[in-house]
Amino acid sequence: MLLALYIGLLGAVPSLADDGASEQLREGEYLLRAGGCVSCHTDKADDAPFLAGGRAIESPVGTFYGPNITPDPETGIGGWSARDFERALRHGRSPAGRHYYPAFPYTAYTRMRPRDVAALWAYLQTVEPVQRENRSHELDWFARFRPGLAVWKFLHFRPAAFEPDADASAEWNRGAYLSTALAHCAECHSPRSLTGGIKPGLRYAGARMAGGDTAPNITPDRETGIGTWSGRHLMRYLDLGMDPDGDFAGGAMGDVIGEGTSFLSDSDRRALVVYLRSLEPIRHELPPAE
Repeated sequence: MLLALYIGLLGAVPSLADDGASEQLREGEYLLRAGGCVSCHTDKADDAPFLAGGRAIESPVGTFYGPNITPDPETGIGGWSARDFERALRHGRSPAGRHYYPAFPYTAYTRMRPRDVAALWAYLQTVEPVQRENRSHELDWFARFRPGLAVWKFLHFRPAAFEPDADASAEWNRGAYLSTALAHCAECHSPRSLTGGIKPGLRYAGARMAGGDTAPNITPDRETGIGTWSGRHLMRYLDLGMDPDGDFAGGAMGDVIGEGTSFLSDSDRRALVVYLRSLEPIRHELPPAE
């Protein structure tokens, strides 16, 4: 009787482990959305499978195509290790050691907490593997020299960890983490220098993107930014994509909302709003579309 009871108690232990694993997978799926991964790695235009790559991403140096990040061993990341994945996110290097182009926002992901990297990796292992060849980037001749990315990294990239501000609230710090480590808002909403780095003093101040799309000023400047938007307006925009005038986000931001911020919890959207409204207002008129 005692032996049977003992065996029964042991049999309960795996269920506790399963609960822990399930929680990690839920966190990983959430982080996939918070990190904006779906909109870049799923080619909705061709009705491609989830995370199987092919999405065109226009840039000043040509067109990048989001790679397949399903666990297919031949065309996806099925042959990667957890260490390979961590190095890609935090250091911008492939399993073979090649530098990644910063169209992949490792400049933000480098700040991800180790437990979040692990959760995201765990979730990606559960995605349906899809055998779909990656499409080669179509870049200007000078951008095809991948070793030159070492120079870009020397100028514009430093591996880092997220450092909470001890003088700020937990909500502000959560918003800062979401913006700077996961959603990588500044990567699109900031103008770039000739060498491709974010211009000093203009982070979050808006940019004219390749292809004519606009990433607006999201500092609380009242003339050129979102200074006239209330917290309620911003919350609704990140959830439904509707601005204070009743118009809806389209283009790249429509995808960011539809595949990303609309999946966030209300508390996380609120934290992101708190952080963005705390930024220094920057008056910055965007150049006219070409």
